[in-house]
Amino acid sequence: MLTAPRRATETESRDPDRPPRLAGRAVLLVAALAALAAGIVVCWSVTVDDAYITYRYSANLADGFGPTWNPGGDPVEGFTNFAWMAWHAPWVWLGVPLPVVSKLTAAACAGAIVWILVTEPRSRTGALVAAGSFALFLPTWIHVDSGLETAPFALVVLRAVVLAARLLRDPDARVRPWEIPALLLLAGMLRPDGVLGVTPPLLVWLWVRRRDRATWLWTAVIGAAGAGYMAARWAYYGHPLPNTFYVKVGVEAATDGRWIQMTAATFLPLLAFAVAALFRARTALPAALALASCTALWIIPALSAPAMDYLSRFAWHGFPVLCLAAAWALDTVELRRVAAGAAAVAVAWTTAAGFLAPDARTLVHYGDDLRRAHVAVGLALAEADVPADRRSLAVSDAGAIPYYSGWRSTDYIGLNDERIAHGANPTDVVLADDPTVVVVTSASPELPPGSWRTDIPRVVGDRELVGVAQMRPAYFQLVYADPDVAPRVRAALDRQLARARAETDSTLEPTWSRWTDRLLGRS
Repeated sequence: MLTAPRRATETESRDPDRPPRLAGRAVLLVAALAALAAGIVVCWSVTVDDAYITYRYSANLADGFGPTWNPGGDPVEGFTNFAWMAWHAPWVWLGVPLPVVSKLTAAACAGAIVWILVTEPRSRTGALVAAGSFALFLPTWIHVDSGLETAPFALVVLRAVVLAARLLRDPDARVRPWEIPALLLLAGMLRPDGVLGVTPPLLVWLWVRRRDRATWLWTAVIGAAGAGYMAARWAYYGHPLPNTFYVKVGVEAATDGRWIQMTAATFLPLLAFAVAALFRARTALPAALALASCTALWIIPALSAPAMDYLSRFAWHGFPVLCLAAAWALDTVELRRVAAGAAAVAVAWTTAAGFLAPDARTLVHYGDDLRRAHVAVGLALAEADVPADRRSLAVSDAGAIPYYSGWRSTDYIGLNDERIAHGANPTDVVLADDPTVVVVTSASPELPPGSWRTDIPRVVGDRELVGVAQMRPAYFQLVYADPDVAPRVRAALDRQLARARAETDSTLEPTWSRWTDRLLGRS
């Protein structure tokens, strides 16, 4: 007598025409949000160096110089997340630290993702596999805290897929005629390749609502807005694509399948469930849509070795969509114990894969390591008693050092230098700029012979070594300064390096015990 009603309830919850009973998921929602919050807190110190590139552009925009690298210089687009950069600018006026703005904004977006993953599946088991896999995945915590646009972008793609999936189930479902085109525009403004992930939902929406005049009207209006945005960027920066594109395309190209293998191994159960959903009539079209969006997002990194793909960052863009597709598959499993067991395996696998990722132990220490090296160097330069007209810097890690120093900076990788990105020899560029300080990234305390096509000894010239900041066992920043200001730069650097050592742990090795000791206040 007790079994039949329970089965009936579960069957009703899997009815594709019946909304899920949210009251029964309150505990899961609270648990998933709590796990997410705990993960964000324990990884709070992590802000990646690339995020400070965006912050520098935001600060210059807020200060009235426009979104450019060096105030008063030729505009250069060294970021790939225009909307994210613009979002941070007003907070500069309010005096809120930009890393805090990034983390809180991304945390809110991650919370919205959890809400969708809990409420959208038709069964509690589906909600469990989706929300559990997402909230307990170590890369989720890192990417939320990283300072980049990763979490907001993933939310935009997930929302577009959800809306299009509703239309596939019910062509008369309530979907605002402007929302999916607007999501396409926002995705493209968050990342240049963002339009790829939202294009499949847009095509679904255009087909299902092809007889609705509002569909084509809003598509035209928002398409015109997108064209205007592209034209304005092109006119301001002088190039159709961000500066980083011209530096990175073709660099470290790798089509040996390593990225695909890593992604498949990390998400294996979720991928298997999503593919299985293709063979059930009820979920075939939504699952095909989800996999199409993931494929569109992943095709570029799959065919290259993208820089800064730490903890499968570019795979993570489609991770929430994959979690939802796996939930749809389990929604159709009538045997509750089988579905629950499959969900437990998927959550356990994904959680373990996050902690076992090759760079996981390095990333949980990233914040402390960056504070001990890059941040300390940047703060020291800002503090050094160097005249304003002499505050010029050349650097390869163009993130926290230029941001905290506030000095005019030459990025000799070329990410933020239009001359180098479009073919100029970086050695010639640095020699022409003649910076007061040159910071060299090296695998040892010794000066390397070259870096990023730059003749390092020639660039350093007769400058004096004023300090060495060690980030990791084989990662150093060597600081060289003009002889006449070297004593002042050295004194400031000594103070900041000592302060950084006092504020961070004394261990450089990336071990789990070091992480737990720091969290428990034992280091």
